[in-house]
Amino acid sequence: MKIVLAYSGGLDTSVLLSWIKEKYQAEVICFCADIGQEDELRGLEKKAKGTGAAKIYIDDLQEEFARDFIFPMIRANAIYEGQYFLGTSIARPLIAKRMIEIARLEGADAIAHGATGKGNDQVRFELTTAALAPGLDIIAPWRDERFRTDFPGRQAMIDYCAAKRIPVQASAKKPFSMDRNLLHISYEAGILEDPWFDAGDPKHRDYFTTLSVLPEDAPDKPEFVTLDFVRGDCVSVNGRKFNPLGVMRALNKLGGKHGVGRVDMVENRFVGMKSRGVYETPGGAILHFAHRQIESLTMDREVMHLRDSLIPKYAELVYYGFWFAPERLALQALVEESQRNVTGTVRVKLYKGGIHAAGRKSKQSLYNPHIATMEADPTKAYNQDDATGFIRLNGLRLRVNSTVNGAKNLAKTS
Repeated sequence: MKIVLAYSGGLDTSVLLSWIKEKYQAEVICFCADIGQEDELRGLEKKAKGTGAAKIYIDDLQEEFARDFIFPMIRANAIYEGQYFLGTSIARPLIAKRMIEIARLEGADAIAHGATGKGNDQVRFELTTAALAPGLDIIAPWRDERFRTDFPGRQAMIDYCAAKRIPVQASAKKPFSMDRNLLHISYEAGILEDPWFDAGDPKHRDYFTTLSVLPEDAPDKPEFVTLDFVRGDCVSVNGRKFNPLGVMRALNKLGGKHGVGRVDMVENRFVGMKSRGVYETPGGAILHFAHRQIESLTMDREVMHLRDSLIPKYAELVYYGFWFAPERLALQALVEESQRNVTGTVRVKLYKGGIHAAGRKSKQSLYNPHIATMEADPTKAYNQDDATGFIRLNGLRLRVNSTVNGAKNLAKTS
């Protein structure tokens, strides 16, 4: 039997590699997607083979991640429950997609992942597989009673690694778990399971400042950044042209310096429970904010309101793992059409954790100062007398309703 395992080299996947190989008598091929973890990838090949992997793929998917996953999501202005920039959520379908490709290349019988039975990632991996490779078997050890019996807690996993001489750096007192990629880093579990715990307290700055500083540690002087957009995509930062990967790297550096994009929230997982997460998304926060600013100048009102009404659904589809589902692809088609004229330049001010609009301009701007002015309209495009009929017609149904049902009765319900 041949199995492709999603592998990070940490405690969990190191145990999984050894356990799966032993329990299934399988040849295990490890796969790690380089999507911006940086230092976490060092020594991974040696570690995987030392733990029993037959082969390991470490594929640099950063360009694809930025171009085909992050940027389309930014064009949709997707944000989950008003706060979460979907950094982990959007990475999983890419990882699963590449795992499937490797499984086909290697003639594997199954893929395996280390997502727990309580989390969202198991759903994201497996829904992607259902969409792209419906006949491929999936092994999820955390949903296997044998695995949970062998490893009732973190200490049992540490002891197992010691007995098997598996090289891992782990501690039973690790205060939280982390997941990092090009878009963000997330922290959850451990000390964060108490929603009253203040992750922004300066005395914990060594814990939650991987990509950004705390706002109070940011420079005392604001910094202005310009972003150029073409059809909804940022193509340059401060006048320097970049591909999507370059944009993310440049904005992460700028945002991290000023402590922007820090989120601490209690969110609703797909499986039904609430969980607390702390996130650093410096570049994504700037990109999301600036994109909205250029849309405000160039996008038709009704198109914007229609697209905005779909943001919660789009974000849900990403969060729940339906990236490759037909409904997400249909929504994406509408999003792409909405971005046809979203071209121009935005200037933002970064200061002490905040992102502030400092200007926007576009040759495709729908804002006409001659019409909007409170002074006389030289174009004669807007006759204020017309508003009388506009208001009268919009008030017609209200007047009829009030006549029939009584204004007093309506007032009592307010």
